[in-house]
Amino acid sequence: MKRLPIALTLSLNLWVLACSGAPEGPSLGPLFDEYDLTLTPGHRMEALGPFYYREEQPSERVWAVPPLLSYERDPEIDVSEFDFLYPIVSYDRYGTQHRWQVMQLLSFGGGPTTQGTDKNRFTLFPIYFQQRSTDPAEDYTAVFPFYGHLRHRLFRDEIFFVMFPIYSETRKRDVVTDNYVYPFFDVHHGDGLRGWQFWPFFGQEHKDITFRTNGFNEVQPVGGRESFFVLWPLFMKQTTGIGTADPSRQVVSFPAYTQERSPKRDSTYVLWLFGHIDDRAKKYREWDEPWPFIEFARGEGKTTSRVWPFFSQAHNATNEDRFYLWPVYKYERFHNDALDHRRTRICFFLYSDTTDKNVETGGFREEANMWPLFTRRRDFDGNRRLQVLALLEPFVPGAHKIRRDYSPLWSVWRQEANPRTGASSQSLLWNLYRGDKSPKAKKYSALFGLFQYQADSEGKRLRLFYIPVSKSKPPRASGP
Repeated sequence: MKRLPIALTLSLNLWVLACSGAPEGPSLGPLFDEYDLTLTPGHRMEALGPFYYREEQPSERVWAVPPLLSYERDPEIDVSEFDFLYPIVSYDRYGTQHRWQVMQLLSFGGGPTTQGTDKNRFTLFPIYFQQRSTDPAEDYTAVFPFYGHLRHRLFRDEIFFVMFPIYSETRKRDVVTDNYVYPFFDVHHGDGLRGWQFWPFFGQEHKDITFRTNGFNEVQPVGGRESFFVLWPLFMKQTTGIGTADPSRQVVSFPAYTQERSPKRDSTYVLWLFGHIDDRAKKYREWDEPWPFIEFARGEGKTTSRVWPFFSQAHNATNEDRFYLWPVYKYERFHNDALDHRRTRICFFLYSDTTDKNVETGGFREEANMWPLFTRRRDFDGNRRLQVLALLEPFVPGAHKIRRDYSPLWSVWRQEANPRTGASSQSLLWNLYRGDKSPKAKKYSALFGLFQYQADSEGKRLRLFYIPVSKSKPPRASGP
């Protein structure tokens, strides 16, 4: 029992030695360290290796116990986030909007809407759905599969069901569909629309020509359509764009034959995979023998040469895509007057390099990942960051919650550089070695702070085993 007070006394003495003469705080390597941020104004404190840190920027505050939990808030834009074993439990708030979720199965959230009402939702997916609003017309409750009513959920404007799949009714815009023993029998109707199906045996649909007013307050026709199928997908026939300048007729006898004819585009396929396309609107012709393995296209709108998986080269006015020995090498590019986006990948996520360039200013950002070795980033301001290792970052590039909650666990080497301020920093094994450098100061520490060196406007200082052994004053300014 006598050893405990002795150990405590030694620890306190060690702390006093480490702190003495160090107004910025002790440097104890993985045990405790604090320093100014390199890429942005702010301060960061780290303790217990990767298992605790706190960071303060002019508008952001973050603290985390990776991988257990983290909390971040930005009062300037009124945002806060809390994660517990992300993505198992998370809380996100933006202004007055908030949402809690547990494994995306249990969730509740809400807040004011743009319509001036308040809504609050509770979901136990896929069993219970509830919403309460200051507008009673927006309230709903559903207990699946027995009985319920939902609004603006599951890609529909409204859903009503009783003993699903026995009966359900859905609405999307003006189209209402009544389902009986879903998905086998339904009757649907809408603006000029009527149809029914007894799937997969027979179904038909008819839509009249209708009109709508666009954003310029101009009345535009909406084409009609006729369609029916027998023993889906063995035979289908459809005509769309009725009453417009580009009506299209399609016949499918799967898998033997598919044909499409319209003023702007013709296509014919045999055995579903072998076919020819003549697209007069986009100005190209395409031959597939068979699709998608062998494809050749020529024209202004599309030029492609593909023999999968050996090689592919495809491009048009804004897009370019190439691969060789897929998935060994793949290159993608999108460019227009404002943006030039390029991405190179080797073996999916084994290596990836993405660049976005502002065409007008010439500024660019870049992110390169090699799993599981490193991730490297450069932003539009020229700030650079290198991290070794990277176990999850290559799979979800740019995911700030992964960087916040998990990256500290395997960041055995961190290196940052800020070209605007001239500051740079390096950290090995959670500050077992750490170096910070700026035009006006240098600071290095190693081996839990047993070695420390600092040089700034106050002079140069050296510590060994937390004991100051050397100190020099700055040179005096020479007189006129």
